[in-house]
Amino acid sequence: MKKASPIRILIADDHYIVRMGLMAMINSESDMEVVAEATDGAQAVALFAKLNPDLALMDSRMPVKNGIEATVEIRKRNHTARILMLTALDGDEDIHKALEAGAAGYVLKDSTEEKLMPAIRAVAAGQRWIPEEVASRLTSRRSFEELTPRELEVLHELAKGMANKQIADVLHITENTTKWYLKNILAKLRVADRAEAVAVAVQRGIIHF
Repeated sequence: MKKASPIRILIADDHYIVRMGLMAMINSESDMEVVAEATDGAQAVALFAKLNPDLALMDSRMPVKNGIEATVEIRKRNHTARILMLTALDGDEDIHKALEAGAAGYVLKDSTEEKLMPAIRAVAAGQRWIPEEVASRLTSRRSFEELTPRELEVLHELAKGMANKQIADVLHITENTTKWYLKNILAKLRVADRAEAVAVAVQRGIIHF
């Protein structure tokens, strides 16, 4: 009986030690092999197009293009591309963005080898892989009202430590309009003040520093 071909994997992560660890782990499995490694999202897109691996193991935060942007571009070029996010980001908004971009699974970097290998096999076989802790964060997200694009702009300026007048000047709106947006942001994030709004937004993955 002919032996099945190993799962061909592209690793995309900007941290050398992480890539080396993943390569050692994956190549020790008889049914898997790492065919390429990318150090940023743009390189991941190019290598995927060139090699057409069975699966890309993608970090979310990378230079040039982040993992979400790379996933969108890979899936646009190849709608059957299988991508598993492997990331330290556990915010509900981070998870939502990755799955919306076309990732078939989401695994946190603190997962053990025993959790990662089944995820790789499942996604390579065309299945979705959403662990319980990831699913629970997605469920909690549904209880929040989404911020509008303008509210997100205000929030990003708020995170820079700007006062209402400064935000108004940057976004070319009035100070009263800024206050109105801020009131909506606090209500939607269910927080009492500006500092808490930024803290919660970072925790949930709505904004990043």
